[in-house]
Amino acid sequence: MTDLQQQAREILGRLAFIDFDLCLEIDRTFNHLPRAPGIYAIRHRTDGLLYLGKTNDLSTRFNGGHKSFTWAWLDLYQPSDVRIAIERLDRWGKAELLLELEAILLRATEPPYNVKIPMER
Repeated sequence: MTDLQQQAREILGRLAFIDFDLCLEIDRTFNHLPRAPGIYAIRHRTDGLLYLGKTNDLSTRFNGGHKSFTWAWLDLYQPSDVRIAIERLDRWGKAELLLELEAILLRATEPPYNVKIPMER
């Protein structure tokens, strides 16, 4: 197992298994999210991981909405049952490493709201 794969497993463990009540609640402004790069997971209280993504700025990623919230609404999930788990990545080297990390995480979990699952390099 490569170092990147090991990092991906550790991040996935933190995102997927954090207590739901410790995940961030959804609101209209998302001002409570840090202005930092990171990996985020949209989680449902009982159904688990719905969507996994990466961003250069967690704080602004959700401004103007996010497709996973629309799909959760269409699936008739209660807003209080959907939250965000984040893994802040303060210092991430090359952008392609972040892409590779996302690919590893998506292939391992195949969240239902992720339409495209990138291949590992």
